[in-house]
Amino acid sequence: MILCITEKPSVGSDIAKIVGASSRRDGYFEGNGYCVTWTFGHLCCLKEPADYCTEWKRWSLSSLPMIPPRFGIKLIPSDSYKRQFETIKNLIEQCDEIVNCGDAGQEGELIQRWVMQKAGCKKPVKRLWISSLTDEAIRDGFQNLRPEKELEPLYTAGLCRAIGDWVLGLNATRLYSLKYGMQGQVLSIGRVQTPTLALVVSRQLEIENFVPKDYWELKTVYRETTFSAAGKNFDVEEKGKVVIDRIKDLPLTVTDVTKKAGKEAPPRLFDLTSLQVECNKKLNLGADETLRTIQSLYEKKVTTYPRVDTTYLTDDMYSKCGGILNSLKDYQQIMIPIRGQKLRKSKKVFDNSKVTDHHAIIPTGQPLPDNLTKAERDVFNIIALRFISVFFPDCSFEQTVVNAKVDNINFKATGKVIIDPGWKVVYAGDKRQEDTEKSDKNEKEDEETAGILPPFTKGESGPHAPKLVKKTTQPPKYFTEGTLLKAMETAGALVDDEDLREALKANGIGRPSTRAAIIEILYKRGYIVKERKSLRATPAAIELVALIKEELLKSAKLTGIWEGKLRQIEHEEYSAKDFIDQIKQMISEITISVLRDPTNRRIVAEQAQDKSEKESAEGKSTKKKEKKGKK
Repeated sequence: MILCITEKPSVGSDIAKIVGASSRRDGYFEGNGYCVTWTFGHLCCLKEPADYCTEWKRWSLSSLPMIPPRFGIKLIPSDSYKRQFETIKNLIEQCDEIVNCGDAGQEGELIQRWVMQKAGCKKPVKRLWISSLTDEAIRDGFQNLRPEKELEPLYTAGLCRAIGDWVLGLNATRLYSLKYGMQGQVLSIGRVQTPTLALVVSRQLEIENFVPKDYWELKTVYRETTFSAAGKNFDVEEKGKVVIDRIKDLPLTVTDVTKKAGKEAPPRLFDLTSLQVECNKKLNLGADETLRTIQSLYEKKVTTYPRVDTTYLTDDMYSKCGGILNSLKDYQQIMIPIRGQKLRKSKKVFDNSKVTDHHAIIPTGQPLPDNLTKAERDVFNIIALRFISVFFPDCSFEQTVVNAKVDNINFKATGKVIIDPGWKVVYAGDKRQEDTEKSDKNEKEDEETAGILPPFTKGESGPHAPKLVKKTTQPPKYFTEGTLLKAMETAGALVDDEDLREALKANGIGRPSTRAAIIEILYKRGYIVKERKSLRATPAAIELVALIKEELLKSAKLTGIWEGKLRQIEHEEYSAKDFIDQIKQMISEITISVLRDPTNRRIVAEQAQDKSEKESAEGKSTKKKEKKGKK
């Protein structure tokens, strides 16, 4: 008998149908030589401090740092979990072979292997690795099962992440709570949550301490076209007036006219973070809500695996894309311009070297079920339009730059005319897209731009009307959930360029699948609140970040480097032992530093505290795991 273990009952039902296990039993399906059972997300977790040492049950500075000689796992205390685990254990004892059908990612690998370890599994194991839950994908997956050994590095990286979060989160939370908390107050510290909080606090302090300054830009109007002076900003209006008095009666001379053809490629396909950013912008969905929605679309078989960090497809997907496009019945009118043509194959879309475990998020080609919620339909629409757009031509435009001179002052006017909208026709009439592009343009625009400029000739000259335009320096904007996700992905760097963003992903903080949960933890801890779309740090959060002197605890850049090492472990390029040893050394040094603090500082804040130490570490509490499993 072959035993298939999935991560959720709903996935178990889908797989049972494919393998022919049609008889429903208590906690599993059976038939055709197969049994199909499931976990409820996490059934096991790392042991808690008191499980290793009775002295660690009581919170005490003298017991820190807590570092077990060997980490172990245990069943999450829950009657329903215990019953399901016993079912899995009994089936493992009876089977000849196991197929690990967990979600095809780092966390899925950890969930399944912990259960099999706890059950004392000695049976041969193969891995089902699929990017969608369509019948075709499941069948293909069973035809190409992977050896368990292939996924060992993925499991090792997940285990290192869990141990690192345990060592740093539990120890630092106890340390700071006992040293600086008031009356049993818990000050939650985490390997990812604290650097993320520090980003929000730093941005807020920058805004609050910002002193606006007026300045004046020199411009002039020639032949009904506004020219801007290069590098001529004045901190005092009178200085600008002196220049205007000097040049107002002198002629403006055109020194150069250039026209350049330009192209704008379609935006990249979605990884999870960019999808969360887009849904926050266009739909005002929070990161966690977007993740829940795309997970539901995946389980309803209409989109591919969501917890991905690549925006590329593999080359072999190219042959399937035509069929997927044809399946999008509600979008056929949009695709008329590319009908009858060979589908475009861009290196910005198809690149095997940029895909490891899963490709970008795209539609699967399955018909949409009638029971989609409004949020699911809206998110699917965003994914579908993006997928369609990458097969359209680039948007082509002509940019005209006119350089001119008055006395010794250089001026410039620019105009940009769309020659062929290309992929932008996909979004024609999409007000949300227009609003997003307008907002992005306003944020980036630093010079006068216009549409069609009148014809200018090099050497022409004539009168002009100079003027001063008053401007005021602006503070940075508060983070939204979307912009905070982007900052986490790039370890705090402010990056709009898609190519640079891709390069920085290797050292982003957190994983695509966990970043939304980290933001939710910060809400729950009372560290951040939302005002409209803006995220604000609470006084307690500002105090806590100011209190932390250890840069490794709060630096997004340094934490990003650690995340990079976890990815290296996943690819067998870095030692798991070295990573864990560094974590242990780090918490020992932090403990000594905090204990030596002679001040008697205390943080007082009203927070809804839950003293679950598992949540203190990284928010992966028993309750949260139960909730995930029951969905």
